Amino acid sequence: AMPFRLCLKKKKSPVPLGRSIFQKHTSPFQQNYQALLETCLKNKCLFTDDAFPADISSIGTGALLKKLPQNLQWKRPHALHRSPVFYAANRKQLDLCQGLVENCWFLAALEALTFHQDILAAVVPQNQSFERKYAGIFHFRFWHFGEWVDVVVDDRLPVNEAGELIFVSSVYKNVFWGALLEKAYAKLYGSYEDLQIGQVSEALVDFTGGVNIRIKLAAAPPDLWDILTRATYSRSLMGCQTYLGVYFPSVSLPCVQATKVLKNGLVAGHAYTVTGIRKVTCKDGPENLVRLRNPWGKIEWKGDWSDSSYKWELLSPKEKILLRKKKEDGEFWMSLRDFKIRFVDLTICKLTPDLMSQEDGKKWMYSLKSGRWVKGSTAGGSRGFCNGSFWMNPQYWLNVLSAEDSKKSLSSCNVVISLMQKHSCKHRNRAPHLFIGFSLYKVCCSFSSCRWTYSNRKLPPAFFTRHQPVNKHQVFLDEREVTHDFHLQPGVYVIVPSTLDPQQESEFILRVFSRRHVLREMGGNTSFTLPKEIVDRYEGKIWEDFFTKIFELNPEINAVQLQRILNNISWRNFQSFRPSFSLDACQGILAVLDLNASGTLSIQEFRVLWKRLVFYLEVFQKRDISRSGKLDLVELHAAVQETGISLSNEVCNLMAIRYGDPDLKISFESFVCFMLRVEIMGEAFRNLTQDGKGIYLQESEWMMMTLYS
Repeated sequence: AMPFRLCLKKKKSPVPLGRSIFQKHTSPFQQNYQALLETCLKNKCLFTDDAFPADISSIGTGALLKKLPQNLQWKRPHALHRSPVFYAANRKQLDLCQGLVENCWFLAALEALTFHQDILAAVVPQNQSFERKYAGIFHFRFWHFGEWVDVVVDDRLPVNEAGELIFVSSVYKNVFWGALLEKAYAKLYGSYEDLQIGQVSEALVDFTGGVNIRIKLAAAPPDLWDILTRATYSRSLMGCQTYLGVYFPSVSLPCVQATKVLKNGLVAGHAYTVTGIRKVTCKDGPENLVRLRNPWGKIEWKGDWSDSSYKWELLSPKEKILLRKKKEDGEFWMSLRDFKIRFVDLTICKLTPDLMSQEDGKKWMYSLKSGRWVKGSTAGGSRGFCNGSFWMNPQYWLNVLSAEDSKKSLSSCNVVISLMQKHSCKHRNRAPHLFIGFSLYKVCCSFSSCRWTYSNRKLPPAFFTRHQPVNKHQVFLDEREVTHDFHLQPGVYVIVPSTLDPQQESEFILRVFSRRHVLREMGGNTSFTLPKEIVDRYEGKIWEDFFTKIFELNPEINAVQLQRILNNISWRNFQSFRPSFSLDACQGILAVLDLNASGTLSIQEFRVLWKRLVFYLEVFQKRDISRSGKLDLVELHAAVQETGISLSNEVCNLMAIRYGDPDLKISFESFVCFMLRVEIMGEAFRNLTQDGKGIYLQESEWMMMTLYS
């Protein structure tokens, strides 16, 4: 059967006569940041980037030019604010606002990135400043078609006559990392104009090098809430998109701020970030909620569970205080039911692909191959064309092996295959995407041991006429990347990537993720691709199974059970001592995290605790220089700062008196209680304050927040 495409009409991308599509791909300018910085410091001059000049050519040539202010100027942050700051580590949220470039998809992905400070630090190196070693030069790192690239920019930014940034800006006018990151991303893809159209999924991969899972919410799996839960409490980034008014499943569109705000407060055809989930306890039963953020930093959902919804009155006072945020900041809650109705799709970008896997273990293998479709040689097109050229496409031999660390004897292995097309044009949006896809064939034992395998020759046309692919219903998409998740029996397979139509030229990269496999190209380079190992440092299937086992017996756990669990966990990262939690400490932890005042913790509240425990453990060990198992006042100050929280010396000293021993030293147990209280009370203040300076509480709310927590 003819494979089908998800589009209204096919786009063509003609190549001018006399020019090969395989002219050398214009890679980002690999300027040496450190060398340029040292040169500028030595010469006492500010860096100017000739590769991305401060003029109209860097902005673009299309519709964006019509939006520009008349007296466009380029200024450095020192000319815009008396005390510019590159990055404010103590800011808990992105607090960036979209400018004239309609790149909500970029900002939605960036918002998701801020929930993982280690990943953010890889993209945005934190040792950059407008003070120490300042020379007007900054750099950022992106995953670009299979490799991490360093992009250097100067800090000249486009502003209007009033000195206001015309593109991405921060709510805090002295913070400039967002504007500089956008400039680096624009340089990577040609110009600011080239950021006008895109998808959240593309930016998520560019920030992480991860693998995307896309869920169509109209046909969401029944375990969607479980998937969201695993994604939230592991190393995943999530974004989503609203309907355009008419449902076009996979189209990339700019977001038009002026005309697309719906009566319910959502923006049509707009990208949002998924910033959290919560199961709340209402008077009439539990409700699953999803928290989202509009990258504009304003304009919010007006339905159930919005800031002004009556639904909040169904919760306990403490749960309402810690979840509800009555301010126009673009962030809001909605029910899972409304989320599935109002949004088209959900994109989850995972650094390891275990989100949908039922296998044990935390290790994954990752292989990457580069290839190309060449007209008259390897551009065979899809199986639907009866010209017999499909076999000419590049072919890749994949041997799927059983995982060594799997405890379960499963009959199938989870394998994720991703195909990404690579543009030959420097400018991201000037060359339309081709329709691409791939076929996966199982090679039987007799065939896999024949001369084709041993000689490394490509499978002949006869093989493809006699065999059907594993993915019988192929979908070709005009997107940058196509990803599919398979559950395969161990054995030999062949992957055939192709364009929909024959004789279409492009370069591509093929990525394969699994527990254990071998990948090589057939008919070409005979070398095997040695897979790289990926290990999820934090929560994986092992811990998820552990949590599930505990809460199968007890849906809610009390302080005594919490103490037993924490003291029986194997804290392998501690070498000099073993942490111990007292009943009093567990009662304190429970009081802080038990939002519905039930006196117990649910599995989701325990997940929150576990994620914080792992993070606190890392910080505590880093700052416990003497390896004594305790932090003194100096180490405590450093540890608090390490978590990204800003506390005065007086508050830190007071907490040391409250939680420390007679020598004012803090154990890990006390550090956990201390940090949980600081974080929860800080969150409550941010939710309740209207001006960032103070809050108003009713007496019952005051008692709830002070006595119970």
